[in-house]
Amino acid sequence: MELMGGMLTTIKIFALTLLFSLPLGLLFALGRLSKNPVLKNIVRVYISIMRGTPLMLQLLVVYFGPYYIFHISLSPQYRGVAVIIAFALNYAAYFAEIYRSGIQSMPIGQYEAASVLGYTKTQTFFVIIMPQVAKRILPAVTNEVITLVKDTSLAYSIAYVEMFTEAKAIAASEKSMIPFVAAAVFYYVFNALVALIMDLIEKRMSYYS
Repeated sequence: MELMGGMLTTIKIFALTLLFSLPLGLLFALGRLSKNPVLKNIVRVYISIMRGTPLMLQLLVVYFGPYYIFHISLSPQYRGVAVIIAFALNYAAYFAEIYRSGIQSMPIGQYEAASVLGYTKTQTFFVIIMPQVAKRILPAVTNEVITLVKDTSLAYSIAYVEMFTEAKAIAASEKSMIPFVAAAVFYYVFNALVALIMDLIEKRMSYYS
């Protein structure tokens, strides 16, 4: 029962990260594909930094940055906000590249046919292109989502109490490995459930079902 609070916090980090990073990743992907060289290069550098530096380091920068750089005193509640900001920005970069690869894989004929049928560029993208892109990129997205479940444990680096932090504290106080075993079971079951849901979504989107 002592681990229940940590479990709920882990689930909250997971859900809020996906809520913000998936649409943000699409915006970054569109920026990456933009014909504007300034915007395109800014997004490319951003993605490179997010993918090329550890998530733990990004957590520390987001959490301590406002104080050390701007001398802003932050409330204790900011700890949880910093976790979501860092996770969302990090995963948005990975999702952006997944979206980009999916969008670029679409045949040019799709756009030409939509234009002939009178679709606007916006309608073409959201009505014709994105549903097909979503199906193509789902396996890659699933891999990132599963990784996210395990990465939630990195919140401990700024002393945000989630599942792993709670298990570590209980194990230290009770001098027992059982909390770590319980945490391992939780992560495994959570990942199995996520994989099952993503598999069902993939089958539901199959054109040949």
